[in-house]
Amino acid sequence: MDANVLYSKTLRDWLIMIQLESRGGLYELCWTEDILAEAIYQYRRRHPNVPGGVITQIRDSIAGSLAGARIDDFEIDGSFPGDDPHDQHVHAAAVAAGATYLITADGGFTSPGIDLDTLPYEVHTPDSFLVLVDDSAPHRVRAVTRDQERYWDRRPRSKSLVQALQDAGCPDFAQRVLGHLCQLPADDATA
Repeated sequence: MDANVLYSKTLRDWLIMIQLESRGGLYELCWTEDILAEAIYQYRRRHPNVPGGVITQIRDSIAGSLAGARIDDFEIDGSFPGDDPHDQHVHAAAVAAGATYLITADGGFTSPGIDLDTLPYEVHTPDSFLVLVDDSAPHRVRAVTRDQERYWDRRPRSKSLVQALQDAGCPDFAQRVLGHLCQLPADDATA
């Protein structure tokens, strides 16, 4: 998982909650200290006045939620076929982990010079990955949708759960979640 995915609270919450709901049976999110540091750096840049304790809490929460999947060592060997040298560490970590999928919102992984068939993993946007997960385990996504809806109901709303997903770059998955939301009352009535 790339830093631009980890940075988004909406994406991070959905990916981690679905992983936890499936007890790791669907996927395991892998990360590196570099990726986490980049996500925290981007958060700090966007929120320059937030107290240090907030930064520490976000960092610790992410690391705690993804504790067993940290990639500690990898070699940057020049095998990444893209043009952006800042993507090499993400590629190297995915290779070292034997990742099946790389979730990224970085266009550098899908630039015209990269033949995706030569990569040892599939590149997915957060939207395409979450749709794939919903195709594989809609009951897990529906369970997380129920939890997310309860959470969002307790918050003062500036936007809906579906709008938050759309704003996070997941329009197709947002439509899937909308479909699950429409089924929740019937599910709850029979539960």
